[in-house]
Amino acid sequence: MKIPLLSLILLFVALSTKPLLGAAAKAPEAVVDTLGKKLLAGSNYHIIAADPSQNGVGITVPSSGECILHVVVAQDLGLPISFTPVNPKKGVIRISTDLNIQFNADIDCPQSSVWRLDDYDGSTKRWFITTGGSVGNPGWQTVRNWFKIEKFEDAYKLVYCPSVCGSCQVQCKDIGLYKDKVGFKRLVLSDKPYKVQFQQQA
Repeated sequence: MKIPLLSLILLFVALSTKPLLGAAAKAPEAVVDTLGKKLLAGSNYHIIAADPSQNGVGITVPSSGECILHVVVAQDLGLPISFTPVNPKKGVIRISTDLNIQFNADIDCPQSSVWRLDDYDGSTKRWFITTGGSVGNPGWQTVRNWFKIEKFEDAYKLVYCPSVCGSCQVQCKDIGLYKDKVGFKRLVLSDKPYKVQFQQQA
């Protein structure tokens, strides 16, 4: 049976307009800094409060003279911080993507300055963010070292909800603040997110 030429042309047009199978999914939205520029892996930034009343308030570690490197809110811009995505070949930091967060400053302590989720604190019934993590090697052994940036209102929030271990049971929580008995505002898993933005280091 012969197929009319017009029918062949219409069939060809219909097939050519369908998306190719296996086409790459659209990349998540890029995170931008206070100047609207994309965050770049390995570059230094300050994580600062998005609340105008807390202008210039960043993130740091306590200057207690001891190597107890909890992650706390600073009274100034705090320490410079860099981000390393789960795929180190990706140069742009994107929302909803696993990444390591690291202080890029001399903290004069033996443990690493990479953020990690600390052990459960029974006295406060909280999960705090501390340092001592490692960069890379995604999997169950490093699952506490991975965080994400998500859109939140007109700014961003930090989240602990790692996807690097498909077989691991992890909790997904926003990162908020908890004022401890010493007076430090520590980063902690919370139902109330701490709204932040990112300022490139001068």
